[in-house]
Amino acid sequence: MFGLLIPLSGCASSADGAGDGTLRLVAAEYGDTPATSSRAYWDKVTAAFTAANPGIEVEVELLPWADIDRRVSQMVKSGKAPDMALMGSYSDFAAQGRLYSADELLPVAAEANFLQPLAEAGTVGTRLYGLPFVASSRLLFYNEALFAKAGISQPPRTWSQLKSAAKALEGKGVKFPYALPLGPEEAHAEALIWELSNGGGYADSSGSYSLASDTNIETWRWVKDNLVTPGLTGPTPPSQLNRADAFAAFLRGEVGMLNGYPSLAHEAAAKGITVGTVSMPVSDTLGADEVPPTVGVADWMMAFKQNGKRAEIGRFMDFVYQDKNLSEFANRYHLLPSTVTAARTPAGGGLDKTDEQFLAALRGAQLYPVNDPAWMAVSDTIKRSIGRAVEPDGDPTAVLQDIAAKAADAAGERS
Repeated sequence: MFGLLIPLSGCASSADGAGDGTLRLVAAEYGDTPATSSRAYWDKVTAAFTAANPGIEVEVELLPWADIDRRVSQMVKSGKAPDMALMGSYSDFAAQGRLYSADELLPVAAEANFLQPLAEAGTVGTRLYGLPFVASSRLLFYNEALFAKAGISQPPRTWSQLKSAAKALEGKGVKFPYALPLGPEEAHAEALIWELSNGGGYADSSGSYSLASDTNIETWRWVKDNLVTPGLTGPTPPSQLNRADAFAAFLRGEVGMLNGYPSLAHEAAAKGITVGTVSMPVSDTLGADEVPPTVGVADWMMAFKQNGKRAEIGRFMDFVYQDKNLSEFANRYHLLPSTVTAARTPAGGGLDKTDEQFLAALRGAQLYPVNDPAWMAVSDTIKRSIGRAVEPDGDPTAVLQDIAAKAADAAGERS
């Protein structure tokens, strides 16, 4: 998810009694102030759509990121599903047979236009149910001024170089030499970044969860012994440091290095902080010449069958995924559009140079296993538990095995 720090809720819906010519979209609120609310975008797009399609109104209800999964699930269970939803997960509804697939909604050319890693993550079986809307990838950010102060001439390419840079930053009084946000907000992102950089990850080559693999255990032992225990991750225990707090500290000039996405780069530039970005350093076991995938994240548009408005939904989807409309939303929040044509050039999609590097990383990225119906439960377990692996009395082996056992339980419940 890409919601910002203080999501707002707004509603232009007339509850559940929408007429035959009305579509209901429940969407996450991406803004953090009235000025940045998604409301202005949706008002503009829906008005333009209705002007081009007389007789079809679109009502949009905005919900905070913290509530939208639960609220939409409640709507579906109570028989009052919206026609469409834009949120961070879709596969549970696809597994229940509640969603239209993309081939039922969009022309072939529109369906084929989604960036490949996103389309793969939105596919269950052989059909695309989660239509990627906006996306992001993660890169290692470093504060160039703090690097210069610490005498670091090159960004790190390996874990040992990252450790050396963190030590140099600590020696110059940097509060968070490397910010390691393993708090419950988004620990699953930071965890996957580290595991991929050692050749591990959440799943093996067959697609089965491999959360407690020897490689992942090795990763967390290294992080604990080489960064956390020596005090190179700052005064806040990683298990208590959330991504939003780490980003805020970076914008205050208190962080030497952390993993970030495009909006942070733009915010830092606005504050006069000069930021360098590189791929996540790899383990010394892999070596600097290896290039593991970065982490990609996407948000998903989905269409519910319940109200039987396939044709009207398809017309709206085709409209909102036009390059100009999709790019306007992505640019508003410094995210990446999900289609090839909208992301191709500044003329076609409005990407600037800062965003181009994230798009390049996204093309080879690995996304969370969002097409697994158990992923919501598994990711919640990772968020709440992985930080314990690096606590002073934490045992990475025991923590990862516990996460794996709970993931197996969640997968079993869904099967």
